[in-house]
Amino acid sequence: MKNTETKMSSPQKDSFRDRIATIDEKGKRKWIFAQKPKGKFYNIRSWVSWGFFALFFAIPFIKLNSRPLFLFNIPESEFIIFGKIFWPQDFVIFGLTMVTFIVFIVLFTAAFGRVFCGWVCPQTIFMEMLFRKVEYMIDGDAGKQKVLRNAPWTTQKIWKRLFKHAVIFLLSFIIANTFLAYIIGVDQLKEIITEPISEHVGGFLSILIFSFVFYWIYAFFREQVCTVVCPYGRLQSVLMDRNSLIVAYDYKRGEPRGKYTKNEEAKLNLGDCIDCFQCVKVCPTGIDIRNGTQMECVACTACIDACDVMMDATNKPRGLIRYASEAGIADKKKLQYTGRMKFYTVLLIALTAILSLLIFSRKDIDGTIIRTKGLTYQQRGTDSLSNLFNINIINKTRDSIPLTLRLEGNEAAYGKIELVGTQRINLHPEDQATGSFFIVLPTKNVNKRTLEVKIGLYNGEKRLRTLSTNFTGPFKRY
Repeated sequence: MKNTETKMSSPQKDSFRDRIATIDEKGKRKWIFAQKPKGKFYNIRSWVSWGFFALFFAIPFIKLNSRPLFLFNIPESEFIIFGKIFWPQDFVIFGLTMVTFIVFIVLFTAAFGRVFCGWVCPQTIFMEMLFRKVEYMIDGDAGKQKVLRNAPWTTQKIWKRLFKHAVIFLLSFIIANTFLAYIIGVDQLKEIITEPISEHVGGFLSILIFSFVFYWIYAFFREQVCTVVCPYGRLQSVLMDRNSLIVAYDYKRGEPRGKYTKNEEAKLNLGDCIDCFQCVKVCPTGIDIRNGTQMECVACTACIDACDVMMDATNKPRGLIRYASEAGIADKKKLQYTGRMKFYTVLLIALTAILSLLIFSRKDIDGTIIRTKGLTYQQRGTDSLSNLFNINIINKTRDSIPLTLRLEGNEAAYGKIELVGTQRINLHPEDQATGSFFIVLPTKNVNKRTLEVKIGLYNGEKRLRTLSTNFTGPFKRY
């Protein structure tokens, strides 16, 4: 893989990599010892992560209308969003959700780069803001971690390793339980935890499997999720352009690089980059941001904070590494909220608004009415006409509902509905029901070949839904 290279005037040659930063020349894994960042962006990200943790662990316990706020029960094809139940019959909403999500990824990345990865991606937040901090507390900063890794196996090293991995597994176990709560719900999870294992073998095995998967990811696989597994990083080369927002090194200002010196004459021939490698040391994926935009970069801003610290120490302006675009660096312009970004923002808001409207306006009772095939109209006595219809109704709630059908609009004053074989349709919880009924209208009021009529679905006196169909009458010549 060739990086997006900067034009350098220093004696350093352009670099070329045919492997990711975490793999050495022999194809073996290079363990990343990331130095603990500190600075403005790291502090903001820490606050964002606390908000994420609060939401992640609290949402499964929040209920709306006696239902979980969110539930994604894939095995039973049951999905609850903001307390509303969605079934496979809600294909239109699911389809629009997928389209909106894909468009969101494409447009958001084109305008704002990998801001999502660095700030709100669960993998980044858990790895950098939870498990990495645990590692700093137990093993120390990057230098101490290297020493401990290369040290012989002593009693102290064994106890440190056991303690660290025990903490990582405990946190993974808690995350696994919370993650499972999003799938099966808190109530069912509580039963698995409190009742005998023999009654919930499948659930108990699921908790163990999820726990060990999370433990393996955060204890061993770590940043490889972003660089090897996640397709998003590989897609950024086709989703981003020169105007996309990225974490960028200002090569115009930084090159040629050279060690810090107090010699004023020497400073005139050097850029602001003092080649201290602090940006490389704090990078959680092991890249050198000075080589340009790279697949492994998750835009975590650690290199920005590290570089700003060094700029302060050498009395140089901050921003040698900053949020910018490639075009902005080349043209020496400050980052601007361009018309393109504004357009993408408006489009994303519009798509999200449409999807939200569909979700919140969705009815718990849905159905279709179709006139019985092969039949047109029937003569009722000397003054009335009737049509036979079939109705299919879906109950998306967990309540039993006795439904009655009533004509709506003008037809309610002179027409009637006759259900075949029953007085009402009984809907069972989360089920569907079918039935047949006649609509009877006076002949004098059927003044069209096809007349649109509306049927209200009622639970007692409460109208739940209104459906439309066409009533067919005789052809009339005028």
